[in-house]
Amino acid sequence: MRLTPFATAAVLTTISFSAPAEAQNLENIQQLLSTQQCSQCDLSGAGLVMASLPGAQLKGADLTRANLSRANLAGADLRGANLAGASFNGANLTGANLTGANLTGTDLRGAYLVDANLVGVSLDAAYVQGAKGIPNYAGTPEQFHRWGVAEAEEGNYQSAIEDYNRALSLDPEFAPAYLGRGIARYRVGKEASATQDAQIAAQLFEKQQNPSGIRAAQNFIQTMELARKPSEVQSDSGGIGKVIGGVGSLLLKLFL
Repeated sequence: MRLTPFATAAVLTTISFSAPAEAQNLENIQQLLSTQQCSQCDLSGAGLVMASLPGAQLKGADLTRANLSRANLAGADLRGANLAGASFNGANLTGANLTGANLTGTDLRGAYLVDANLVGVSLDAAYVQGAKGIPNYAGTPEQFHRWGVAEAEEGNYQSAIEDYNRALSLDPEFAPAYLGRGIARYRVGKEASATQDAQIAAQLFEKQQNPSGIRAAQNFIQTMELARKPSEVQSDSGGIGKVIGGVGSLLLKLFL
């Protein structure tokens, strides 16, 4: 089967290797692009940006440092694959099977992981900011809370709320997620919900005897109350934002 111009370009963008390894690597890339079958292949360092590989068979493949940014890997079989240091930034991994894959240093930012199988996968050392559809079982409350804080710091409040919701689905008494969600909800104009979340967080922190958390929740509640009375606060409109920002930064420290 002849390669399309796009496929040929993808091959030409492959990182160079020593001569014997390069030849084998190029053969494997050509095989993958032509047949979408390359289980156990050495594809390390391959340049496959925007490659169309739906349903590709890559079980046990070595994709270390490969660049598959914005590639279509919907339904791909990546079981046991070594994806260390690989980039799947913005890639479509909907329904892909990543069971047991090595995701150390893997860039999954902005990737689509809806219905992906992540059983036996650790996301501790992966970059997942902006990833869509991470299943609840693939993270811990602490991880989803941490990812939520990172999203909020970038101004992605709705994504942050989704991460906090996942944390709370795993642990309904995870106080930092209530406080984080409250701050994010306040930022998107849902003040009543924000107040409710902050009050729940304060109660849980008190129950768990966490003085730092209690102070953070109370400060946030007081800040919202002051914001309703602009005549009683400084004319500097940035003051409220600074206080809320300080509470948000404290969220990062509560479980570190």
